[in-house]
Amino acid sequence: MESLALAKAFTLIEPGPVVLVTTHDGQAHNVMTISWTMVLDFSPRFAITTEAWNHSYAALTRTRECVIAVPTVDLLDVVVGVGTCSGADTDKFRTFGLTPVTARHVQAPLIAECLANIECRVIDIVERHDIVVLEAVAAHRDDGRREKRLIHAVGDGTFTVDGRRFERRNAMRSKLPAGV
Repeated sequence: MESLALAKAFTLIEPGPVVLVTTHDGQAHNVMTISWTMVLDFSPRFAITTEAWNHSYAALTRTRECVIAVPTVDLLDVVVGVGTCSGADTDKFRTFGLTPVTARHVQAPLIAECLANIECRVIDIVERHDIVVLEAVAAHRDDGRREKRLIHAVGDGTFTVDGRRFERRNAMRSKLPAGV
């Protein structure tokens, strides 16, 4: 094996998938690209990493709600575009042709073009690590969507895409929570 610089170690286990997180500040919708996400357990709790440098952060921390929208590979250029401009001076929904859809439980919109959308409330902010802990209040999935492959950021400007899926449900049945 070859050595890898510690500064690049995160590229070996960069989480995924890349998601779009929407907010609403009382005036306008915004959307940001987040590649640092984490499922906390088998409950509907998630964490994202962001902080005040991100324009959406003020709305996220003030309203304490958002939507995690899960894009597929056909939206890769949109995902990159959203992540490389600021909502402070760009209407990202209009600029990137995203369709906001009214959510049932939060003011932040769902994104019609995404495979799935999860309405969330902020339940904790771990400032020391810039971690925002979210609890889902509703989830939506577009099973009729043809493209279902998710995008994963490597962290160095490159991406990987989901491929073939392997099923081992019977072998893992004793470890899966009821209803999964």
